[in-house]
Amino acid sequence: MSLTTLIVPAYTQMLRALSNWLDKAKAQFPETEAEALLSARLAPDMFPLSSQVRFACLQAQEAAFRLRGEPLPEALDQLGREGRNAGDDPGSLSEAQARIREALSLLGDFGPDALDAGAQRSIEVQIRNGMIFDMDGEQYARDWAVPQFYFHLITAYAILRSQGVELGKADYVQHAFAYLRPGSMPAS
Repeated sequence: MSLTTLIVPAYTQMLRALSNWLDKAKAQFPETEAEALLSARLAPDMFPLSSQVRFACLQAQEAAFRLRGEPLPEALDQLGREGRNAGDDPGSLSEAQARIREALSLLGDFGPDALDAGAQRSIEVQIRNGMIFDMDGEQYARDWAVPQFYFHLITAYAILRSQGVELGKADYVQHAFAYLRPGSMPAS
C-alpha cells in the first residue's frame, strides 16, 4: 500500500467524521453549551477539545508537507500555536469547522501518488521540548504521523462522549458503511 493510499483517504474520512461529531454536538445542545464543549478536557493536564481538533488538522497537513519534502508553512505554525493556547482561547465551533475544511482542502488537492516519493525521504521531527526524532518517510507515516493524528482524533471523540454528545461506534466508522453488504443491516 502506498503512503498516499494509506494516509489521504484515512485522514479525509476521519476529518469528515470529526466535522460530523461537532455538528451533532451543535444540534444536541443549546448554542452556548455547544460552544462551551470546546473548553472541555478529559483530564486537567490534557489539552481541551479545541486543541484536539486543531492538532488533528495540524497532523494531517504536516504529514503531507513532510512527506513531499516541503517546508512547513507559517500557517501550520500558527495552527500549532492556536492549539497550544486553546485553553485560554478555545475559539468557536465555526472556527473549528473552518480548520477541518482547510485540512480537507489540502488533502483533496493530492493526486494518487502525491506522497509516495516520501517513503524513503529522511524526516526530522523536533518537538517543543527539544527532542529530535529521525525517521524515513515510511517510519514517519507508520510510527508518528498516523498515531499522532488518531490520538488527537480519538481524544476529541472521547471528550465529546464524556460531555454527553450522543455518539457511537457508527459515528466513528461511518465511512465503513460504504462496504456494508446489502441486506445485512439488522432491523432495529
